[in-house]
Amino acid sequence: MTLAELVQAAEALWAQWEALAANLASLEEWEAARVQLLGRKGRLTQLFSALRELPPAERAEAGRVLNALKERIEAALAAQREALAQRARLERLAQERYDLSLPGKWRPLGKLHPLTQVRLEIEEIFARLGFDVASGPEIETEYYNFEALNIGPDHPARDEWDSFYLGEGVLLRTHTSPVQIRVMKERRPPVRIICPGRCYRRDNPDATHSPVFHQVELLWVEKGLTFAHLKWVIGEFVRAFFGPDYEMRFSADFFPFTEPSAQVHIRRKGTAKWLEIMGAGMVHPRVLEEVGYDPEEVTGFAFGLGIERMAMLRYGIEDIRLFWQNDLRFLSQF
Repeated sequence: MTLAELVQAAEALWAQWEALAANLASLEEWEAARVQLLGRKGRLTQLFSALRELPPAERAEAGRVLNALKERIEAALAAQREALAQRARLERLAQERYDLSLPGKWRPLGKLHPLTQVRLEIEEIFARLGFDVASGPEIETEYYNFEALNIGPDHPARDEWDSFYLGEGVLLRTHTSPVQIRVMKERRPPVRIICPGRCYRRDNPDATHSPVFHQVELLWVEKGLTFAHLKWVIGEFVRAFFGPDYEMRFSADFFPFTEPSAQVHIRRKGTAKWLEIMGAGMVHPRVLEEVGYDPEEVTGFAFGLGIERMAMLRYGIEDIRLFWQNDLRFLSQF
């Protein structure tokens, strides 16, 4: 092959590229054209191999011609690839475009469980009264769950048939009162907290009992507190949660960790039926002493209510098991 023939072959190769470029419609076709021209067995590579057939004096000029052709083809390939990629992007966007004139698809939104809704409402009521929210572990020791609360070793609640024991001296908490002990051991009076949380007791499930349930307990310890303060706080809660059409009353009761102790009942005005909603009382002096408080200096009161009980009264639900069945027909009503 002579230099003239090589230059003519180079010009023919460029014309061939222009013909290919005019018909490229995809990146796959572009890649095939690139391999055809610049691949290891491509036509330009074959022309470079032909350099060795030329006389030494002509090889430099032939190399310059072929390198210039290679640069032109590579630049043209790069521009063509960008054009094809842009076209592919526009086609994909056109296929993915939303027609905003079409009717939308309705998707139901989730919502909080009714027990969670009631718990948050109770927390908000007491937050407005100046109480903080405290929490603690659900796996407790006998000390925090019983002993520190003046519940002696012979109390029936400490029987394995009444509580879920996990090992020697360790159990699932039966109430949220241990949180009160933990907080009082960490703080000095005044202490003003509520303790919401999950509790566990060995109850056979039925319409009014569940082995897993939720409580909210309140504790206020400060100088000069009396039973009158307790009655006022509970009255504020009843009015805020149930409304002004409800009235309440107290009746005597016994709890190891309060003295005196009481049950709180409510009823709608004009009706005869009273409903028990919580236990309450003044914190027992032994409990105050256990956490390092002087019962001669400070007093306190506490009460506890069941969140399930509040929700059942609020919504007229007669079976506690409905809260745990995950039936959307039931849950979607709240």
